[in-house]
Amino acid sequence: MASSDQTQAQSQQRAQQRQYASKPSRSQAATPASENADMRLEFQAPGNRTISAPTSPAKTRDSILQRVQSLTDAAKEKASSISNDIKYAAATRRQQRVNKDRLLTLLVVDDENLDWSRYFRGKRFFGDFEIQVEQANIKELTVTANAEKGCTVSMTVVSPSGSKVVRSFKPDFFLCRQSVRDADKDYRNVLLGLNIGGVPSINSLTSLYNFQDKPWVYGQLVQLQKKLGKENFPLIDQTFYPSSGEMSVASQLPVVLKIGHAHGGVGKIKVDSNSDFQDVTSIISVASTYCTTEPFIDSKYDLHLTKIGSHYRALMRKSITGNWKSCVGSAMLEETEVLERYKFWLDAVAELFGGLDILALEVVVSKEGIEQIIGVNDSALSLLGNQQEEDRRHIFDLVIERLESQVLSNMGSQPTQSQLEDEAPSIPARRDSIMSESSMTSNQSNQPVKSSLSRQGSVVSSTTTVQQNKAPLDDSEDTMKNLRKTFAGIFGEM
Repeated sequence: MASSDQTQAQSQQRAQQRQYASKPSRSQAATPASENADMRLEFQAPGNRTISAPTSPAKTRDSILQRVQSLTDAAKEKASSISNDIKYAAATRRQQRVNKDRLLTLLVVDDENLDWSRYFRGKRFFGDFEIQVEQANIKELTVTANAEKGCTVSMTVVSPSGSKVVRSFKPDFFLCRQSVRDADKDYRNVLLGLNIGGVPSINSLTSLYNFQDKPWVYGQLVQLQKKLGKENFPLIDQTFYPSSGEMSVASQLPVVLKIGHAHGGVGKIKVDSNSDFQDVTSIISVASTYCTTEPFIDSKYDLHLTKIGSHYRALMRKSITGNWKSCVGSAMLEETEVLERYKFWLDAVAELFGGLDILALEVVVSKEGIEQIIGVNDSALSLLGNQQEEDRRHIFDLVIERLESQVLSNMGSQPTQSQLEDEAPSIPARRDSIMSESSMTSNQSNQPVKSSLSRQGSVVSSTTTVQQNKAPLDDSEDTMKNLRKTFAGIFGEM
């Protein structure tokens, strides 16, 4: 009974196995459907069973490609900009390192309307000295200085890609073409740093610093007038007020009142009455600065006299708009003859503050023809008229002259090998006797024996050559006698 049950169970198990073997597996049955589904997923969005139009996939791919292309272009442009900035900075540093001993850096303070580097580009002097021009607005400069290491100038420049880059360098010379101080700015700290660094300049740093207060300059002109006489140096009369508390009533009217230190007609006002004078006094009390007054001159025109090195120029300026300030509004410029008295005035003022290489005098001519000197400007003077390019050339020549005379003399360049050989004294051929030569050799007791023998050998050789030249070539007996005498003299002294 038990065996029959086991036999039945085994038969049922074999039947089930045959049944399972005949049925396809679930994974095999799902394979075709899965492949079709995978193929459909390439063209359908997830969760959307709607069949798209035939053109929709192409449009979708094009739009995605366009966006990818635009992002790629933007990334390439940004990478190119960064790369250009890196290359620009590296080229700048490399340019500063190349031939550093033969490269002079000229710092020019001027606005961006004029590129001074074009005047110095490719310029060489003393054979292989080059000039590198670094130009910037004075407000973009930062100067740090040390008594031993000199001064370092940092300035912000614009790279070719348009981004701002900070560049640092050590200047060898300084050209100032901007006002260091004006009504709303004061950059005297630049002069202080350059002075500690000992940087030569045009004009000198001493004169540039002395020009930062117009009453101070006027005081020097007063001393010059006392020396030359009023008839030879017609300086306008001026009154100085340290503050508004000392301003009561104007001594004469009308007057021109100048507030503080300013240029280009700024801070100047014409006062016609005492009531107006009191009103201006209240304004000066708020400004907390000094002021000056000078008599108003009903001018026919004014003169702009300049001296750049040894070159003189005189320009006559007439106002067209009728403004009492000829430097304000439209004006007519005309070059006039440089009279001898104009040269005399310019030469006299050029001796102030240790010497001025570049200067300009402002002269007002009244309708009666009376000339009055009202002010002087330093190297930051404005170049006027049609001869501006020629004046810039004169400034360029002046800078080159100062570079050669001041900077290069201070650098103390090393002489070349050929110069050393040329300067070495020539040693004449010795004509001394054999006995004196050998005696001198024996007296040098502080030298080693080997050195003495070497020197004696050279004496023997040179002496033998001289005597052989005097004796006949075929006279062997005389030659041997001379050799015996030579050896006897040398070793006898030892």
